[in-house]
Parts: sequence; C-alpha cells; structure tokens
Amino acid sequence: MIDLSAPATEVAPLLLGATIWRGPVGIRLTEVEAYMGLNDPASHAFRGPTPRARVMFGPPSHVYVYLSYGMHHCVNLVCSPDGEASAVLLRGGQVISGHDDARRRRGSVPENRLACGPGNMGSALGANLEESGDPVSLIGNGAVPAQGWRLEPALETAEFRQGPRVGISRNTDAPWRWWIPQDPTVSGPRA
Repeated sequence: MIDLSAPATEVAPLLLGATIWRGPVGIRLTEVEAYMGLNDPASHAFRGPTPRARVMFGPPSHVYVYLSYGMHHCVNLVCSPDGEASAVLLRGGQVISGHDDARRRRGSVPENRLACGPGNMGSALGANLEESGDPVSLIGNGAVPAQGWRLEPALETAEFRQGPRVGISRNTDAPWRWWIPQDPTVSGPRA
C-alpha cells in the first residue's frame, strides 16, 4: 500500500502505474512530479501556508487542486506528515475507465492526449477548485467506490526514469520528475 504520509519524493515513483479515480473516470498514472514545500522554491508552499497552498500542509491523503494560467485545473496528492508540506503533481496518464466522460471534457484529441499534461489530466478527471482539500481514499482488490477521489496502487512496480521537472523556472535541476519511459501519455521528454 502507498503511504501518502511519506515525503513526496518517496511517494512519487510509487504512483507510477497506480490509478487515480474520480467518479467513473480512472487514469493509470505515467508521469508525476514532486514538490517539497518550504525547501522547494518551485513549490506553491515555499512561502508558507498561504490561502492557496494551505492544503499542502496536510493532512496527507488529500487532493490539492489549483488553477494554472487561469484555465487549467491541476491535481496534486498531498503527502508528508500533517504540518509539513509536500505534494505530487499528476502530470500524465492513460484513461482506463470513464472514456465517455473524459472525452466529453477533452473533446476530439487523440486517445494518448486525453490525460497528457497536468491541465489535461485535471480536465479528464473533471477536477475543480472546490475539491481542493477533499480526501483521497486508498483502495485495493479491484473494489472501486463510485464517489470521491480514490487511489488504487499498481499491482507491481513500474519501470521508470527520473529527471528534472518541466515547465518551472525555479529549482529546475531538482530530479523530482518520474515517468514511464516511452509511454505515449507522458507529456515531457519520454526517453
């Protein structure tokens, strides 16, 4: 089982191959990034528990949803013990359930682009700002409740690569991006 009370840099690689669920939409995660709060100038929590980033300070096992460029809802899983800030940004994945809902939200894009990139991931899931702070239930054995945010761990550890995060301007050298190599749903470099 994934322990979301661990720091985001430990949780992130364990999320590859896991499935995030919201309603009937399930997305197998193929790309994630860790943000380490007060120790990470690229993190929304770097300046402390502001109204926007308060959710990142815990408790763990909640979603942090923020609006990027005024139009993209991006989804993070809050990690670390209560009072410490870290989160994993869900950057890319493959829609495995709820295709009709994801397609309605995303339009006529190729299948591998439905949840490719953090804004597209949020859109495919139907995320919104009002859900920031909602709990994430850890599930297993194929039992998928119909409501709320759920995380279903992968059955086996996925092969992955690790490197710098993309689309940021601070702390750009931190190797806190993980992805499944050559997967067509990965938004950044795939090698």
